[in-house]
Amino acid sequence: METETFVKLIAERLQLNEKSIANTLKLLDNGNTIPFIARYRKEATNSLNEVELTLISEEYARLKDLAKRKETVLRTIAEQDKLTDELEQRIRLCWNATELEDIYLPYKPKRRTRAQVAREQGLEPLAQILLQQRDNNPEQTARQFVKGDVKDVEAALKGAQDIIAEQVSENERTRQFLRNTFRRQAMICSKAVKNKMDTEEAAKFSDYFGLKEPLKRCAGNRLLAMRRGEAAGFLRVSIAVDDDETIARIQQHYVKGNGRSSQFVAEAVEDAYKRLLCPSIENEFATLSKEQADDEAIDIFVKNLRQLLMAPLLGQKRVMGIDPGFRTGCKVVCLDRQGNLLHHDVIYPHPPQRYRGQATVIIDELVGEYDIEAIAVGNGTASRETRDFIESIVDTSTVPLYVVSEDGASIYSASEIARREFPDEDVTVRGAVSIARRLMDPLAELVKIDARNLGVGQYQHDVDQGKLKKSLDQVVEFCVNTVGVNVNTASEPLLTYVSGLGPALAHNVVEYRREHGAFRSRNELKNVARLGANAFQQCAGFLRIDNGDNPLDRSAVHPESYGIVERMAADCGCTVQDLIDRKDLRQGIQLDKYVTAAVGMPTLKDIMTELEKPGRDPRQRLETFSFDRRVHEIDDLEVGMVLPGIVTNITKFGAFVDIGVHQDGLVHVSQLARRYVKDPTEVVKLHQQVQVKVIEVDTRRHRIALSMKQVD
Repeated sequence: METETFVKLIAERLQLNEKSIANTLKLLDNGNTIPFIARYRKEATNSLNEVELTLISEEYARLKDLAKRKETVLRTIAEQDKLTDELEQRIRLCWNATELEDIYLPYKPKRRTRAQVAREQGLEPLAQILLQQRDNNPEQTARQFVKGDVKDVEAALKGAQDIIAEQVSENERTRQFLRNTFRRQAMICSKAVKNKMDTEEAAKFSDYFGLKEPLKRCAGNRLLAMRRGEAAGFLRVSIAVDDDETIARIQQHYVKGNGRSSQFVAEAVEDAYKRLLCPSIENEFATLSKEQADDEAIDIFVKNLRQLLMAPLLGQKRVMGIDPGFRTGCKVVCLDRQGNLLHHDVIYPHPPQRYRGQATVIIDELVGEYDIEAIAVGNGTASRETRDFIESIVDTSTVPLYVVSEDGASIYSASEIARREFPDEDVTVRGAVSIARRLMDPLAELVKIDARNLGVGQYQHDVDQGKLKKSLDQVVEFCVNTVGVNVNTASEPLLTYVSGLGPALAHNVVEYRREHGAFRSRNELKNVARLGANAFQQCAGFLRIDNGDNPLDRSAVHPESYGIVERMAADCGCTVQDLIDRKDLRQGIQLDKYVTAAVGMPTLKDIMTELEKPGRDPRQRLETFSFDRRVHEIDDLEVGMVLPGIVTNITKFGAFVDIGVHQDGLVHVSQLARRYVKDPTEVVKLHQQVQVKVIEVDTRRHRIALSMKQVD
């Protein structure tokens, strides 16, 4: 019954088909992964994509957590003998976490409050008398309660007011009224901490000294910046509404006249607002606004990471990787087509050494000796100078040169993964190898690095780290399974993200490969230690075997569908390989003939697509790029210049573009296009080659403002 409720609630929230959701929940409960469901269970889900399936999974988890919370609430209230049938019904029908906590608040075990102390002193009847507001002489009435720990009339009335204040603060309608007020009117205010505002570190947050704006209009990046300044001790951030007006509005609900009792009630309401209600709702909105800003930042990060992992690749080529530097030289590595390290060296073509002649000889010899087919240069320090040097001595029309992001390379080079791969090499060699491999296959190399260190997104260290990691891991998993993995060449980190595997099974696959040699068939995966039937079902379709015993093993056709392809081949009087090789045979197949209760047209169409190009890589191939030779430093820039550039990062407020001057320029969101742009990813993609116009240069602060919409 609860599952049916979940299905209806999810369908209403996500506006998706109930049957598709119900089938998805069954598949998830049976241990199926989202990539597997999206690719191989389209009939059950009506072809829901990975994004929709993820939303269903997240909403399902939220509702299950809420259901557990409701059971805790019901049990706690029942233990107090306060659970009426009406209250139980309200709780069971409630599927809003905030509303549930409001219902629970009066019954929630709490520390010994002022109101609780007053109740223990027997002052609750006095509080109820005051609330009725019929007693014109409450001081006289309060004398009856002066006994024990209640020393005088003033203490009695104060205790009664504490009880009223707590009742007001726990009233559902009052809390909801205040939420609505905050939702409409709340202002977020940021002030500098006076004794720190003149420091150099505080200057980073100078844009937020004295900032005040409506909370509902505060962009997520600004809110995260303010919260970062607050955490660092340079800012004080608050969220507030007009206190006097709000108190007056709340008092209207409780104060019934102008008598003496009403005055006490009015004071109690004001105390409830200032001491209990306002701090609680302010914290609630601080948390909510932070969560919304986190979600916004994570969404940008997710989009950037997806683009980064699915970036064009060079493929299996013999590559020279160069990690550029000035004083410490440029680290040079040569890799074979499988990414294995063949040679490493160091050259010093730049100041202070300037051994250009020696460096020229070394590069010439290495290009020839290792038959280098492409060169990858890191985009860090001395990148532009190194690129110019290489272009002056190598014919880049035959040996193309590419600039590759270094972000995270130093993290990888010092990691356990790198130490296992290159136990006898130092971190500089490992970093250069990573740069070269990123050119060959960015996805296979970048999965070895924590995505938070890849230099994309904004405020990644300020957002909820658990939520960020979960979102980024999902992106990596989706990208890996979208592309597919060669089981005989994939690294252990890459295999970890394959549907159904994980770290332990990925390690076992690599160990089996090391002991028995290359896999000859997908069916051989069943021999891997602890890789059972369910894991095989989840992973098999995403693992590729080139030149194996079965031609379908290099495709995305799942082994459970091999029988369908074999029947097609038999009906055509040919082999499975013939179906792959000959378009005319495939065109003669009537798919309706192979539809069953379990296999529908979506699966059959996917099979035909795979037979056309088995194991095709959805990623594009790389294009070469050159910076404008007129500019090398920020001082070379002039307003009005139109220059080629590469998008290096995308944020909510715009895109950063490398134009070859050691400092990325910003194309503000307002300068991206000649129309309103809500999301920069609508216009640009990570590593996209663009033309930009220089509209402002601030050499003192090293800031460059660029425009794409002003380019003719």
